[in-house]
Amino acid sequence: MPQTKGGNTIDRKEKLKAFLKQRGFKSTRQRDIIADEFLKSGEHITAEEMYKKVSRKHRDIGFTTVYRTLKLLAKSGLATERVFADNLTRYEPLSAEDHHDHLICINCGSITEFEDLKLERLQEKIAGEFGFRIVTHKMEFYGYCNVCGERQRKK
Repeated sequence: MPQTKGGNTIDRKEKLKAFLKQRGFKSTRQRDIIADEFLKSGEHITAEEMYKKVSRKHRDIGFTTVYRTLKLLAKSGLATERVFADNLTRYEPLSAEDHHDHLICINCGSITEFEDLKLERLQEKIAGEFGFRIVTHKMEFYGYCNVCGERQRKK
């Protein structure tokens, strides 16, 4: 059975269908195609990148449909919108159990996800010292990936 980050693709598609029905939207072939491609991708992707990926095989799917479907995926809890330093909105597959932070290369734009339990505990400790209860957070580190860092050292 196909797996995606954050769970089973079939279960996630069923969650989307239930969300659409609850909100009075139809589950269309085009939305299904876009959701499939997005959930399979498992990456941070802009609406434009998703459109290019989908339109290679399905020329009848327009940019607006891709954009609106990504917005619906975010509202349903199956995706999250991320805006990094380049100010482009990227969509990332997500489930309630997912939490990770990001390393973002300021040269090539590569995004590396990581999880660090010690870092999470430190955040909780700091919040506790201030009497603060964290509900959610995001952490982004900006710098150079290995390839771009090596190029910077050679200059």
